[in-house]
Amino acid sequence: MFYTDKKLQFPVRVETPSPIFARALQQAIGGVEGEIRVALQYFFQAWGARGPSKYRDLLLNTATEELAHIEMLATAVALNLEGAPLSLQEDISADTIGGSVLNGMNFRHILSTGLAALPENSNGVPFNASHVYASGNLAADMIANVTAESSGRVLATRLYNMTDDPGMKEMLSFLIARDTMHQQQWLAAIEDLGGLAASLPVPNSFPQEQELRDVSYAFVNCFVDGVPPPEGRWSSGKSIDGNGEFTTVAGEPMGEEPMLGSPRVDSGAQSEQIGSTRGSSRARGADGNGARG
Repeated sequence: MFYTDKKLQFPVRVETPSPIFARALQQAIGGVEGEIRVALQYFFQAWGARGPSKYRDLLLNTATEELAHIEMLATAVALNLEGAPLSLQEDISADTIGGSVLNGMNFRHILSTGLAALPENSNGVPFNASHVYASGNLAADMIANVTAESSGRVLATRLYNMTDDPGMKEMLSFLIARDTMHQQQWLAAIEDLGGLAASLPVPNSFPQEQELRDVSYAFVNCFVDGVPPPEGRWSSGKSIDGNGEFTTVAGEPMGEEPMLGSPRVDSGAQSEQIGSTRGSSRARGADGNGARG
């Protein structure tokens, strides 16, 4: 069960409304780097978390806070739309805000919401949950969460640099600070699980002797002959998990060219594809499949 006291987590004020900036703020709401994504990600990770309850509780608390951030940003979008035109006729006026329609305002802010936020990104694409990662593996999820908070903080800093409005800078400064904390807490959770090295490779419960160990720590150089591979921490020395040594190997095929069987006669393939097997009882198995080449 969730509760609200109707108050914003942090004050949201706009001194100079900008419908164009309202469109930019949509990325922080419904973009792949946005707050809807992380809220759902943390919720679904929490709802499926098994093991010590403290990790579930950590995720639930942060997911709930992210809902507060969606509320703040949606309020900021609405405030930036104050005074925006509701018709194209207004656009030809001398009003600065009125000129925003032809300068990049999101028309759905007029047509679909009557000057309010939407669950979509800055290009008007509805939020897609395909970027919500909840694997059931705590280490994998915490690493994904660090990445989510990192890309979210990058977005927030870009938005901060896009605006001169003091109120918007103040709100974004708060959100940037929260992204800092969330990055730190997910890294702390990984340390609480034993540390990154102990968590690797994820999942660390799979016996590594069942891997093809010859390639477990080999960096594959796929550049053409004569082009040296990129050298760095990943190309030589002890692996991060301490279970092997990094090496660099040339990218060479270990398999053969794949050869698929002939198409089924009733598969919808061209006659030229089916070839000499067409209509031949010898070319068809008991299940109606074409004989393999």
